[in-house]
Amino acid sequence: MRSPSGGLVIDDPAFVPPAWRTIASASTSQLRACEAHSGNWVYLSPPAILEPGVRTGAYRRGTTIILTAEDGSSGISAEDLAVAVVDELENPGKDRHFTVGY
Repeated sequence: MRSPSGGLVIDDPAFVPPAWRTIASASTSQLRACEAHSGNWVYLSPPAILEPGVRTGAYRRGTTIILTAEDGSSGISAEDLAVAVVDELENPGKDRHFTVGY
């Protein structure tokens, strides 16, 4: 996934602090494995911060660039991420790789 500056999110410490890099690297490898597969797949890249919160049912859906708020933050509640997953199952988008966030 790309950062708003054009580089990879994994290389941007504003989104991926050093302590999270190992997990982010595994996710990047997982995405690359999906991209190499010719079958039917879909991959949701979450925003930088995913934590328990309020289910609002409101979120934005993007493609391969991490979604950010006006203040540059990138997040979503686990509850709204679940809503996004169900929405994708019920009404699949055209993109195999997408992201969600506020």
